[in-house]
Amino acid sequence: MFGMESKKGRMKREIVINAEYLETRVAVLENGQLEEFLVEHPTEQHIVGNIYKGRIQNLENELQAAFVDIGLKKNAFLHYWDMVPDDDARLDAEDGGGGGKNRGKRNRKPRRKRFSNEDIAKRFPPGSEIVVQVTKAAISTKGPRVTASLSMPGRYLVMMPGSKLKGVSRKINDTKERQRLKKALEKMDVPSGCGLIIRTVASGVNKRSIARDLRGLTTAWSDLQKATDNKKAPCCLHEEPDLVERVVRDWLTEDVDRVIVDNRKRFDSLRIIAGNISRKARSTIYLYEGELPVLEHYDVERQIESAFRRQVTLKSGGCIIFDETEALIAVDVNTGRHKTKGRGKGKVSQEDVIFEVNTEAVEEVARQLRLRNVGGLVILDLIDMKSRKHQNSIFRTMKAALKRDRARTNVLQISDLGLMEMTRQRAEQSLLSSMVIDCPYCHGRGNVRSPLGMSVEMQRQLSAVMRRYRGRNEMPDLEIIVHPTVLDRIRREDEAFLVELEKRFKGRLTFKSDPSRHVEFFAIINASTNEILYSQREA
Repeated sequence: MFGMESKKGRMKREIVINAEYLETRVAVLENGQLEEFLVEHPTEQHIVGNIYKGRIQNLENELQAAFVDIGLKKNAFLHYWDMVPDDDARLDAEDGGGGGKNRGKRNRKPRRKRFSNEDIAKRFPPGSEIVVQVTKAAISTKGPRVTASLSMPGRYLVMMPGSKLKGVSRKINDTKERQRLKKALEKMDVPSGCGLIIRTVASGVNKRSIARDLRGLTTAWSDLQKATDNKKAPCCLHEEPDLVERVVRDWLTEDVDRVIVDNRKRFDSLRIIAGNISRKARSTIYLYEGELPVLEHYDVERQIESAFRRQVTLKSGGCIIFDETEALIAVDVNTGRHKTKGRGKGKVSQEDVIFEVNTEAVEEVARQLRLRNVGGLVILDLIDMKSRKHQNSIFRTMKAALKRDRARTNVLQISDLGLMEMTRQRAEQSLLSSMVIDCPYCHGRGNVRSPLGMSVEMQRQLSAVMRRYRGRNEMPDLEIIVHPTVLDRIRREDEAFLVELEKRFKGRLTFKSDPSRHVEFFAIINASTNEILYSQREA
């Protein structure tokens, strides 16, 4: 059952689901290679996509934003330009990806009305209620980000309450199929005051299935309206389904060969959900009952490890190094131990080697961004290329690789400094941030002070303490407690200075090591009274 082969000439695409009590993991494999990886913890609240009835807490004109209480620990951040649904703020119509007379305008950004601070204050005074949807979860110290432009995704459609927009996904390129879907859209009984977009996955789907999806969304919209009228703010009006159901809704397409799940309860529920799509979709759901953990059986665990490594080795022998910070992601490309593909076919120029490594690097970077689920500003430091032709080719390769990304991306041409700059939509914490915490020893710095640095600081403070006793009748005996690595340094290299210090101040020094202490800790104690004269605060 688990040895199924893909159709000849077509990539084998599988979705593997590991559903456990504390964690759900979903891996998307293409010919056995990990291409997507998502993690969700059922015991923690997933809020992206949820719709809330909130209350305006305060307006910050300097930030051009409002803070909204939606019932969570932190108030939500709402930009002034996100407080009014898109259609109310637009002066230009947009076809949502449709053809016709507006086709030439599809790439033009719609102009929006500019609301003054006074307009916002009149329309949304503190204490007033507003219905918003979470677009970005709370990350680090920042609260969630929300918008008043709502969207409710179904299997084939996206309903947008408060919008008048109707159209077909721009990713459907076939002209006949677009026209078929546009005609079907015109005949749909869309709830008043709601826009509708036909999703990419609807391509080739019959009208009956799309109509069934619309009925489900209409019911959900009706329930949301009733909750808005009956519930008091702050409250949740609509919740997105859990990770497993979202995967089936958004990822179970015609090109998926199998969905393998290792949980019997989940297997039964997925069969029901997939059965509502089609018999074929239902037949792709399989239960895994092997002895090995499911992700280990499909060699996913080994591949996941690379998502946590700072350095990722390329097949050519080159490598890319990821550094994730609060503000941006820095990626460095190195040739490493490059193994040229042209060996044995004549001499390969250095420029060709660099081009080969950079090409492989940008493809892997695009994949790693998806796996790590990192976003924001990404700076890619490529190996310098002199050829403008090669630079343009690398740029096109990156653009093509990013088309597979579900998150919104924007990439710029390679700069004169050899840097490629891009942005990637960040809706939730990165994979690394959700799985690890800062090291309690170095507090996330990734390094600690050297024994030399600690010896220097200890001697500096010791001299200061001994100078305070200068002029008094007697210098007390001092006991200094340090980490064993620092004491080893003192004994081997700094003993002469400390002996000289004793002679100069006519005091007696005793050193003790304490392996339970932080390497950056030391204390100077009056040996007679046990009074702590100085204590280096642990980092």
